[in-house]
Amino acid sequence: MLTDLNFSGLINQRFFHNFVPVPATNALQLGARTPDFELPDITNNRQTKLSDYQGKQPVILAFTRIFTEKHYCPLCFPHIKNINENYQRFTEKGVEVLMITSTDIKQSQQVVNDLSLQMPLLSDPNCRTFRAYNLGQALGAPLPGQFLLDQLGKLRFQHLFSFLNSNAEVETLLNAIDTLL
Repeated sequence: MLTDLNFSGLINQRFFHNFVPVPATNALQLGARTPDFELPDITNNRQTKLSDYQGKQPVILAFTRIFTEKHYCPLCFPHIKNINENYQRFTEKGVEVLMITSTDIKQSQQVVNDLSLQMPLLSDPNCRTFRAYNLGQALGAPLPGQFLLDQLGKLRFQHLFSFLNSNAEVETLLNAIDTLL
C-alpha cells in the first residue's frame, strides 16, 4: 500500500488527483477574460503572471501533457516539439507562447534541457491552472488545450482536447493569430 504520495516518478500525487476521467468543457466564452495565474517559468527562471502581458501583447496558452520528465503523452510530444520549432514564427507576430505543464519544477527543468525549449515552460504541479481553464483530466494527468488571448486578455480562440483532434496544429494557431491581428 502506498503511504507517501509525494514520491517522484510516473505514479505520484498528481497521478492520483487526475486519475478519474473528467472531460474538457467549453465553459470559457470567446470574448471573455480568462483566469489570471502566476506560475514559475522554468525556461527563464522567474515567476510569470498572465496579467503582466495584458496591454502589451497577445498570448497563446499551450497546456500540455507531460507525465514525468521522461514520460511524454504520445499525442502531446510531437506538439511540444512543433511549437518549439516554430516559436520564432509566433514571436515575429508579436505573440508570446506560454507552455504550461503539470510536471513539478525539477521535472520541468529536465524537460527544458532535454528538448532545448525556447518558449517559457510554466510549472503547475497542483493543476490549479488546468482546472481554472476547464481542461479535464484522464489517466493521471490533466488534458491539453490551447487558448489565444488578445492583448487585453480576452479569449479569441480555444482548442480543447478530443481523441480526434488532441492539439491545435501550429498552422491553426498562426491562422487564429492572423485573424486576430
